[in-house]
Amino acid sequence: MSSAPFDFDHVPDRRAVPGEKWSRYAGRDVLPLWVADMDFPAPPPVIDAIRARIDHRVFGYTDPWPSISEAVIDGIARDHGWRIEADWIVWLPGVVTGFNLACRATGEAGDEVFTATPVYPPFLTAPGNSDRRLVTRALKLDKGRWGWDRAEVEDAITARTRLLMLCNPHNPVGRVFDRDELTWLAGLAERHDLTICSDEIHCGLVLDPATPHIPIAALDAATARRTITLMAPSKTWNIPALYCALAIIPDPGLRRRFRHEMRGVVPHNNLLGLVAAEAAYRDGGPWRAALLDYLRGNLDLVLDAVASMPGLATTRPEATYLAWIDCRGAGLEDPMRFFEDAGVGLSDGAPFGMPGFVRLNFGCPRALLGEALRRMQGALHARLADQA
Repeated sequence: MSSAPFDFDHVPDRRAVPGEKWSRYAGRDVLPLWVADMDFPAPPPVIDAIRARIDHRVFGYTDPWPSISEAVIDGIARDHGWRIEADWIVWLPGVVTGFNLACRATGEAGDEVFTATPVYPPFLTAPGNSDRRLVTRALKLDKGRWGWDRAEVEDAITARTRLLMLCNPHNPVGRVFDRDELTWLAGLAERHDLTICSDEIHCGLVLDPATPHIPIAALDAATARRTITLMAPSKTWNIPALYCALAIIPDPGLRRRFRHEMRGVVPHNNLLGLVAAEAAYRDGGPWRAALLDYLRGNLDLVLDAVASMPGLATTRPEATYLAWIDCRGAGLEDPMRFFEDAGVGLSDGAPFGMPGFVRLNFGCPRALLGEALRRMQGALHARLADQA
């Protein structure tokens, strides 16, 4: 499957520079498929924009400028059919900052924050950082698709619940929630007067054209008024360490409370991150299309391999470059450690709220992915042979 003119098969050696993903296993023969960043170089327009800004040679204090807001507004309208306004944008260094600000900006100490598991671990820790109480219910797997147990969610909401934290597209199960699901969630929030904090950082990584991303705030004006939407170029264009994200908050009062919680705590955005974000939203489309084509090929490889691994099961993600793999049928006491000992570094499901699973990042060159999958298969078959 060709992704010309972009080359996703030959990438720089990430072991040559400090970095969280590869440094975890420094000096060990372990292939890192864990943390959610890809091994691919950033898009050429992003690199060119950063290089041009470096060539200017002056790095003074800089606030976001009008053309970056225009690039974001045009990009979201183009890719997701949602027309936002510049005044709605609050710039942040990252979406995790946004989770924590959302908790602080809604309710008071002792109030409840609801989310569904499994989910990106900072969802589960952010409420406690502001003395809020976390309430969770598990997503349910039905006919190969993860979804909401609506009755259980309704029962979990109480008079103290103030915030609904949504991950869409979902990390780690890869769902792109459809209009019916989002409309139900919006109705739930309206009935119980909940603020919605929607992490949509993976919205540019929809793999299945049949499941387009719909920002929940785009449903209608009433939903938009109660929603904090978090987005960033970091996952789609693989620039996470440039630390540039945004909250989109249409309601002035909610936006004012959110900004109030930022005072004296949240730093200004990195200049080069802003430069990169503008280039990504404006000129990163061709690279993104080629990336998605490559990721679909990688996903097919993962699905075929997992289907041949005894005791393992997974579902086809509609978005992200992450596979959520159920290892409970293999009888592994510690799946992450088992595969790490076999030379493959995966994310443990326990911090996501669902032990017995692992998360595999297939945003890497196909040859590396193939070798990792062979190691996993080999380890499982060797274990079965030992038990025979």
